Amino acid sequence: MSNLYVLHEHAAGYSLFMADGSEEILPQVEESASKFKKFKAICQFVAFQPFKTGRDALENMNCVSEGILHSHLEEFLENAFPKKKKKNILGVAEPKIGSAISEKLGINCTTSQVVSELLRGIRNHFHKLVEGFEDENAANKALLGLGHSYSRARVKFNVSRIDNMIIQSISLVDQLDKDINTFSMRVR
Repeated sequence: MSNLYVLHEHAAGYSLFMADGSEEILPQVEESASKFKKFKAICQFVAFQPFKTGRDALENMNCVSEGILHSHLEEFLENAFPKKKKKNILGVAEPKIGSAISEKLGINCTTSQVVSELLRGIRNHFHKLVEGFEDENAANKALLGLGHSYSRARVKFNVSRIDNMIIQSISLVDQLDKDINTFSMRVR
């Protein structure tokens, strides 16, 4: 029987969790995802590696979304994932990053329904599962900050997209409103 390890990418860093690798645990995971004590019995915390800076977090998340194995993630998996790679499976959220990990590190990766449900439970209980995140607000602030940075970088990065014109037209309307207010104040 193989163990299923689940990689979770958080704004604060990478974490690894372990669960039973069989498909029969799906109903148990679905049932326990909202209840911490039941979920902790199914999914155990293995390792956590924080990002050093916000810029480092943004760079890692860009790589994950593009399916590129960042050196930070590679180092984390080499240190935290068990050495018997053939016997264990790594669950990931994105198939692209799973194929990059398989190609570079030789780790079997999956994106099954069980992995999706485990990740849902991990996201729900992350601040309780990982030491140092007892305060849920700290974890949420890290997520919010990375979300804003990521979306700003994406909008600036992809200039050819159609919605960029919409964003610029909204900005233009705001600027026209300011100009009209300024002119009306001067007229008065």
